[in-house]
This record gives sequence, C-alpha cells and structure tokens, in this order.
Amino acid sequence: MKKHSRDDGTRFRLGSTIILSVLAFLILLPVLLVVISSVTDENVLIQSGYTYFPAKLSLDSYYYMVKQSEMILRAYGVTITVTCIGTIVSVLITTMLAYPMSRPSFRYRNVLAFFVFFTMLFNGGIVASYIMWSRIFQIKDTIWALIVPNYLVTAFNVFLVRNYYVTSVPLSIIESAQIDGASELRIFFKIMFPLAIPSVATISLFTGLIYWNDWINGLYYLTDAKLYGIQNLLIRIMNNIQFLKVSSNVALLGTMNVDLPGTSVRMAMAVIGILPIVIIYPFVQKHFIKGVVLGAVKG
Repeated sequence: MKKHSRDDGTRFRLGSTIILSVLAFLILLPVLLVVISSVTDENVLIQSGYTYFPAKLSLDSYYYMVKQSEMILRAYGVTITVTCIGTIVSVLITTMLAYPMSRPSFRYRNVLAFFVFFTMLFNGGIVASYIMWSRIFQIKDTIWALIVPNYLVTAFNVFLVRNYYVTSVPLSIIESAQIDGASELRIFFKIMFPLAIPSVATISLFTGLIYWNDWINGLYYLTDAKLYGIQNLLIRIMNNIQFLKVSSNVALLGTMNVDLPGTSVRMAMAVIGILPIVIIYPFVQKHFIKGVVLGAVKG
C-alpha cells in the first residue's frame, strides 16, 4: 500500500514537472520572438514578418539605440531613481497602513479597511486627478510627478500585507512585546516588518514593475524631456523614427537615403525595457512566491 502511494506520488510529481515545463516553454516563446526580431534585418521583417528563423540578421536597431545612448542612459537614471524611491516609500506606507488593519485591538480597523477597499471600486477620474496633482499639489514637471500619482499606495498591496500579518505573525509575540513596554512603532520596525519580509519582497516586486513600466504619469504630467523615464523616451524615439520616415522634411535633415529601422527598433526597445527586471527577478523569486501564497490566505 505504501509502495503504491509512493509510485502515485512519483508519477504525479513527474507529470506536474512535465506540464509546468511545457507551460514555461510556451510562456518564454514570445520573449524569445522579441529578442530574435530585435536582431532581424528590417527588410526581412517587413517582407516575411516575425519568425523564429529569420533569413538575415542585423544589429541596426541596436546601433541606432547606441547613437541615442546619452539620452537612454539619462532616462535609465531617471527610471532607476523613480523606481527605487517610489518602491521604498510605497513599501513603508503600505506595511505601516496594513499593520493597524491587522490588529484586533484597533477599534477602527474595519472602517480603515473600508476606506482602503473603496479606492479599488471608485476613483476621481483622469481630469480630477490631473487638476489635483498639477494645480493644487503643483508637482507637474518634477520628479514627484513620476512617483506620487496612481502608484504610491495600492489597496491590493495593503490587503496582501494585512493578510500576511494576520496569518503569519502570532498575536502572542505582539502581546509579549507590549508587556515588555515596547511602543507600537518599535513593535512594527523590530517585529512586524522583519517577519513580513516575504510579503515585503512581493509588493516590492509588484511596485517596482509598475514604476519601471510606467509611461502614463510621464505622458500626463511631464513636458520636460530631461525628466523622461526609459519608457517615455523609447516612445519618443519611436515617434521620431516614424516622423523621419513619413515627413516631407526628411530631405532637409539629410536622411533621405538612410534606411531607419522601425519594426526591429520596437523589439529592441522591448528588450532594453525588460532586461533589468529579468536580471533582478531570480534574486527575489523565493520571497515573491512565499509572499503571494501566504498573503493570499484570507485572515
């Protein structure tokens, strides 16, 4: 009987491994296509479309991006700064907001949870948000325009951390700290925050991805190109290429005979945009999975 159970467990693990491997391979296929298309000759892309086995390879799209290296490096600096500051501030606010919501002794925890949940259902809309941030708070054309609006605090992350506190941090630890005379702030930074590292890693990755890929805030609140992040800059470069291709003023710019890459540049932009995330993710994968699983349990 035990041998039969072990055989069933082995077959189940083998089948699960095969299925997950196939799914992972299918998920990676589009990424591989993007990478291959970014090094495919522009004319081949136009004639044959996207393919995993291009007839001719070319690095013209990356050569073009190298020529814009000064702007790209500056945009990377802006994006990295925004992502780091935004993620750190967002994690602090989120974890501190989730802490009182997880405490049974806090009288207004349900009222606070309702206000947080309410933001998932309704918002003021684009026009009202734009007027508030640009005229009242006057953050237009500042670095804070890329950090504060839309992404600084999200209700989903707050509830994820709150559920983690409830399910993974024993209430007896908090009570023991209170008996020893620890303040709420000390309990949070010395006990709650260190024990919540898996959920912190999870929301950090979520928030970091949002800030890294954001172009909406730059579109709404920025007119100064020096403050463009990598996503906004790549969109601007793509628009410039389209302008040079279709404008009747191309001859005046001395680029009449230059074959500017267009389709392949889009793919190269995608590679440049996702590369840092691909590098960082393996280092936080363990905490990310644990935080999602435990934080998703209803407390």
